Amino acid sequence: MPFARPQTSQSIFIWLLIVAAMVSAMILIGGATRLTDSGLSITEWRPVTGAVPPLTEAGWQSELELYRSTTEYQLQNRGMSMEEFQFIYWWEWGHRFLGRMIGLVFAVPLIFFWARGMVPGRLKAPLIVLLLLGGLQGAIGWWMVSSGLVDRLDVSQYRLATHLGMAFVILGLTIWLALEARYGVNSRSADRTAPWAAGFWVLVFLQVILGAFVAGLDAGRIFTTWPLMEGRLIPDGYLGGMGWLQAAFESRPAVQLHHRWTAYLVTLCAVLLSVALWRSRDSSLRAGAIWVSAATVFQVALGITTLVHAAPLSLSLLHQAGAIALFSIAAVVTWKTRRI
Repeated sequence: MPFARPQTSQSIFIWLLIVAAMVSAMILIGGATRLTDSGLSITEWRPVTGAVPPLTEAGWQSELELYRSTTEYQLQNRGMSMEEFQFIYWWEWGHRFLGRMIGLVFAVPLIFFWARGMVPGRLKAPLIVLLLLGGLQGAIGWWMVSSGLVDRLDVSQYRLATHLGMAFVILGLTIWLALEARYGVNSRSADRTAPWAAGFWVLVFLQVILGAFVAGLDAGRIFTTWPLMEGRLIPDGYLGGMGWLQAAFESRPAVQLHHRWTAYLVTLCAVLLSVALWRSRDSSLRAGAIWVSAATVFQVALGITTLVHAAPLSLSLLHQAGAIALFSIAAVVTWKTRRI
């Protein structure tokens, strides 16, 4: 029963669920920021003063002048009006502002709970690690943005994947610690499906990273047919004159192909895992089997729909939300299989 064991806390459980929800929203807003080409609109990293947006006409003109020095403006957005600039600016500012809010929502209650002696001892170190990862994520975000300010139209897809990957690491750890705060110390053995659930969780994470490369290279807007890629299993220009390893991360056809085929692998593994969960000696895992299957089918259908419509903003964000849901479900199932 939740909160019935020593070192459990309903308050910490609810707090961490709120943080997880905010991180999920942060991922979605980050996706919208990338898909609207808004990420380079703020050209300076001001962790404190950047929390206040421009409040005067002169302030807005100053921000626009800074943006005009970027390669993106000079080659893609030259002549952009103030209204157009403000549209992309607010997306990026909102993304950064929410990041600051997550930091406050995490750090302030943590200090309060710690001072009141409410933090279970076994959660203290992981919570400190989570706090440090949040700070590191802010630095990674600026490292990513800085890659697109000079000599590039967009940020580096490698740094984008790093930034998104860290966001999902933070989300997964937050969900895990919330469950630990709810149910307490594990005194039971793991189910035989535990390694398979963990493997599926890792595979979903890898698929998310491949999705970041698709977004970073705008690879979702080419070869918009399914199941073949313009009538071919292996698309034209797969290697793009590159070596295989380089093409895997820099060739748009290769990046899309790998994301497609990894989705098929995720689907196959979801079916196998669901069957194993259904046949487990613990009948409570059957709900996990249903959730894994449903979330995977829904996500694959969203992916195909997004692709054939050339990745419009609305469908792309729904697809990203599906990834968050599937990853979170995989996290909960993995945690549960370790406590049978």
